[in-house]
Amino acid sequence: MYRLLLATLALHAEIKCDLSAYKPQEGIAAQMRLGTLELSWQGEKNERLRARFDIRNGVPVIQQLAVGATVLGRDLEPEYQLTTAVRRMTTQQVQPLQGLGVELTPNVINREKWNAFWDAPLMVPGRLNTNLDLPRKPEEIQVSTAKFKATSCVVRTAGARVEVEFNGFEAGSFAGSLRFTAYKGSNLLRQEVIAKTEQPSVAYKYNGGLRGFAIGENTRMVWRDTARGWQHYAFGGSVNDDSVALRARNRLAILETHGGSIAVFPPSHKFFWSREIETNLGYVYYRKESDTKAAIGVRQNDREVGAKPWGVSDAVWNRRVSQTRSHMHNFALYNAPAGTMQRMPVYYYLSNADGRATQQAVMALTNDDVYKPLPGYKVMVSHFHFHYNEQLTDLGTIDFEPTWLPVFRDLGINIAILADFHGDSHATDTGKVRLDEQKVYFQGCERFSDKDLLLIPGEEPDAHFGGHYLFMFPKPIYYTHGKPKEKQPFVEDIAGYGKVYHTDSAADELEFLKRENGLVWQTHPRTKGSTGYPDAVRDRDFFKSDRYLGGSFQSLPVDLSEQRICEKRCFDLLDDMNNWGAPKYMLAEGDTYMKYPDDETYPQLMVNYVKLDRVPKFKDGWTPVVNALHAGDYFVTTGEVLLRNWALKGNTYTAEAEWRFPPEFAELVWSDGAKVERQIIDMRDKPPASSHKFNIPFNSAGKKWVRFAVWDSAGNGAFTQPVHLK
Repeated sequence: MYRLLLATLALHAEIKCDLSAYKPQEGIAAQMRLGTLELSWQGEKNERLRARFDIRNGVPVIQQLAVGATVLGRDLEPEYQLTTAVRRMTTQQVQPLQGLGVELTPNVINREKWNAFWDAPLMVPGRLNTNLDLPRKPEEIQVSTAKFKATSCVVRTAGARVEVEFNGFEAGSFAGSLRFTAYKGSNLLRQEVIAKTEQPSVAYKYNGGLRGFAIGENTRMVWRDTARGWQHYAFGGSVNDDSVALRARNRLAILETHGGSIAVFPPSHKFFWSREIETNLGYVYYRKESDTKAAIGVRQNDREVGAKPWGVSDAVWNRRVSQTRSHMHNFALYNAPAGTMQRMPVYYYLSNADGRATQQAVMALTNDDVYKPLPGYKVMVSHFHFHYNEQLTDLGTIDFEPTWLPVFRDLGINIAILADFHGDSHATDTGKVRLDEQKVYFQGCERFSDKDLLLIPGEEPDAHFGGHYLFMFPKPIYYTHGKPKEKQPFVEDIAGYGKVYHTDSAADELEFLKRENGLVWQTHPRTKGSTGYPDAVRDRDFFKSDRYLGGSFQSLPVDLSEQRICEKRCFDLLDDMNNWGAPKYMLAEGDTYMKYPDDETYPQLMVNYVKLDRVPKFKDGWTPVVNALHAGDYFVTTGEVLLRNWALKGNTYTAEAEWRFPPEFAELVWSDGAKVERQIIDMRDKPPASSHKFNIPFNSAGKKWVRFAVWDSAGNGAFTQPVHLK
């Protein structure tokens, strides 16, 4: 009897929680209740959601998770698995640095390795000539299951949200805490590990979720497959040894249980590191732990799965197979520089409805994975190596709809800049072979351009400006950029093609751009084949020219300690370029290869909303697109945050923004030409799925340029191009 009394007292012992940073407010509350911490909040349709927390043997436990009277789970335990390996610099980065005469000192290697793209730390032994210091060794890879040694929690109010944080998280070399966040006006519950490692050169991935969901008669997992068909699993099979990866459409799986449902999904963009393809690798999981218990969560794969190859001729087929296999050596994982606090979130959506209704509610967070139409703007994407000309030539017909075309349509894209002659065709031929291939390329783009979708035949020539860069002209123009056996005229008329340019120097390329009103920008600046660029050419006439737009924006690398996507490489460069001289911009790019409708493309693509009233017709050219980009009349976004009407009016910066996830902050960034400064506007008090008109006092005296951005709690965001002040 005495032992039973001790066990009962231990079970109901009150957890120690510091509530000194908690401030009561209507619609969201935290309180100690029956020895546990109860967090309750108002959901999207005035539902009352609650999560009751406890600590058992050092493990933070959700004693109860509910929507109104519907209890979705009891005694749920968080679970995390971290896989760590060694980050290496790539030989692709080494080559341009060597061309610039940069010595590969330990400091240079340590700096540049964090911008690696062609790295696959989990592929042992690695591919020769891809990375420094190969081969990789099996002992470099460590898989660690989280251990929790919590003794207390801290409760904080942050705007219209409440955070509950438990100490005592450990997994391998990482140590930190576990946090749950509830948002007023939202059915979301965010679970995240916030931890750091002191080890050097760490690349990592994580899987995370909740375990302990009761399996009842009507409990089942539901999801849409890659063909959008509804699937389910009712836990009637045997117990799983490992978690089951679901190749679910939209990165979303839903557990139906006890008359309600709970969806699990990762952050819609920041969870994903850059790849060359968007094959769905299965980003959510379930696991039948026993006949009575189940677990759900989010995950990253251990390796790449290559795109489906294609080809009629053996030569083309074999080339595509080789390229597909090469994708295996490009799977970079996340960066974890020593001492940085990495945030590893999992999102849950709590609902008293069935799985299909819950799916619709979750999909509203990303506008159904569509780039939402915005009056006065058209959605533009850039830099895709589809090898379109080669495929059409191999098939022997222009009338072939490529697999990537419905992908673009489904995403709501209006303008796509392609980049053929990059690993395909005869890029450096200076005569009829290349010109005939360009003709097929132009014809294919014209054939499948439509009233609401324009295909622009761009090219990444990587010839004379240094690093990698992309050309865009306002109409199809024939040109060559190889080294001919005999001197060719700069421009000539050739029967069957019309005007043809031949460029064999940087001066030629700049003159070509000026004559034809073209634009050029540095692709993947400061990384990959553009490592060291455009810094190395900042004083060259072509970079100073207004034909040189700037650089491209891409989620590379991914460091989960950063608040913004591509925080250091991209935004530091954007600010640097505008401090160097005239206006320069960043253009969102994909830099990916083949796409298929069953890929998971949305989370790995940033887009540009360009100020245009209509999509130009191919036959009329696309000068309005070129002019809008040249003027910086566009903003870059992940899709969940949209901007409009940004301007400096007197001493006030005005802008309008809308968002879907609970917002995090807005920022006004400016410089006097030397020092970059910013004003952060905390938005954590604002509701999800809302909008706001900003009026920010700003004294422009002595300032050179200014730009604006908005970021949400899931790491999604949108930013304008810098406006130079007179």
